[in-house]
Amino acid sequence: MSADHATPHRSPAWPVDEPWHLAMPEGTLYDALVRAALDRPSHPATVFYGASLSYAELRERVDAMAGFLQHACGVKRGDRVMIALQNSPQYVIAYYAVMRADAVIVPVNPMNKTAEIAYLAEDSGAKVAIIGSELIDVFAPLVGGAIAHAIVAQYRDEAPDATPYTLPSCVTEAPSEVPSSPGWQSWPSVIAQGLRPGAMTAGPGDLMILPYTSGTTGKPKACMHTHRSALFTAVLQARWYGLDGDDVMTGFMPLFHVAGMQGSMNAAMVTGATLLLMARWDKDLLPDLFETYGVSFWNAAPTMIVDVLASARFRDRCFAKLKVLTGGGAAMPTAVADRLKGRFGLDFVEGYGMTETMSPTHLNPIAAPKRECLGIAVQETDARIVDPESLIELDDHVVGEIVVHGPQVLQGYWNRPQANAESFIEISGKRFLRTGDLGYRDSDGYFFAVDRLKRMINVSGFKVWPAEVEAAMYQNRAIRECCIISAPDVYRGETVKALVVLDDAARATTSPDDVVSWARSAMASYKAPRAVVFVDELPRTASNKINWRLLQDAEWGRTA
Repeated sequence: MSADHATPHRSPAWPVDEPWHLAMPEGTLYDALVRAALDRPSHPATVFYGASLSYAELRERVDAMAGFLQHACGVKRGDRVMIALQNSPQYVIAYYAVMRADAVIVPVNPMNKTAEIAYLAEDSGAKVAIIGSELIDVFAPLVGGAIAHAIVAQYRDEAPDATPYTLPSCVTEAPSEVPSSPGWQSWPSVIAQGLRPGAMTAGPGDLMILPYTSGTTGKPKACMHTHRSALFTAVLQARWYGLDGDDVMTGFMPLFHVAGMQGSMNAAMVTGATLLLMARWDKDLLPDLFETYGVSFWNAAPTMIVDVLASARFRDRCFAKLKVLTGGGAAMPTAVADRLKGRFGLDFVEGYGMTETMSPTHLNPIAAPKRECLGIAVQETDARIVDPESLIELDDHVVGEIVVHGPQVLQGYWNRPQANAESFIEISGKRFLRTGDLGYRDSDGYFFAVDRLKRMINVSGFKVWPAEVEAAMYQNRAIRECCIISAPDVYRGETVKALVVLDDAARATTSPDDVVSWARSAMASYKAPRAVVFVDELPRTASNKINWRLLQDAEWGRTA
């Protein structure tokens, strides 16, 4: 057992000039935006396919949206507001406007279907939603019922009339007609009203955001994060990566997910940097954007990097100003890491975090990264390895469960007392979050992942929880039983596979492709099984539960 369990295990590799305690700016993330708008009003805050929005313009639109939420939608302090938008200037505006209105952000994956949205609305209690026009049909069954107000944005409004860049369909599609029925509002009409919000009263300790994560119960649950925890990981990353107001940062990772939200959007806002946005991922567009805008910071999933290096449009000079390349969520192929280092002198700086921790608890030091490594515990963060059964702390190089304590850890799960009881433990008088990830710490204080204690599938960095997918699959009457497992995927790392026992009446009329098509219509595409295999029966444990572990190990060629 380690010599001192009462103090954090600060890594011997801790950067020499980096303080352990992080100096935090005053107030909230909105206050950081205000400072940037006052200090450099004309500096580009966002760039979207050639159109830029200055910090002064961004703040003005944020305040106008916040005023409408308060005065027209009746949003009060602590009310929840859903945001379902693609990466866009509208996303940034909506996010900061909900915050400015003293309300609580409920970020929604725009790939979600109506049933998934309905659950999130009911669970969070959100009565107002800010959405993209491509989601009108998805939200329509809910507006006037669970959702009282829906504000609809057209991404084309923030793109230039003439652009040299290929625009994605969600930007180029003909403007969708905003329904005239009660509860619907168009984004331009909202901003044009110029309503002023009341004085902001929410402070660092107030609830700011409820990002959803799933679990073994099958239903997503919301992580309660305060203004303080969200500000902490944004400031932390801006400092760790050495960012300043002259940097141009990518906003390509989904902003509804904490990795893109904190490492790109909010880190840019606290720095006063420029955020380069892409509504849909397009590997062929990246070289032109990087060259034109001099991108210096790229927050990316490994699959994005593999995509770009394989693109026929890629050229070395587009990386001329790139100084930081960071990400996580999946392993970076060794051959790609070698190419980045040998050809461009770039290390892929990996990190580790969760929705529960508002992104990073671990980052690799910029000057001394290790490959296929989670990194070292960041400022003010105590990370340890414990035996998952006894919860006794373990020595270096011994595999156990990673547990974390720090300012970025969630306050708890929204309305989930049982989940809170199961997810937290006390060590040395401190409250630690059980991550459910198995790993070890080396003698230099770097952490490495080995396996997952929790049942989870990682699809290009998106977490898919089999129990949630199974619950949705059982809505198909052709399915008598099913088991969701992960399958190896060269591009995504893992993909979702379903082993299905059909109902007798459906055997003659149902094909695997039928089930795949149905699943894609019933749930977000990254959750839907890409492979469906029909079986006569599923193996059982001694307690008569489906033995998913046996099937999972067999899929990956492991011995149970």
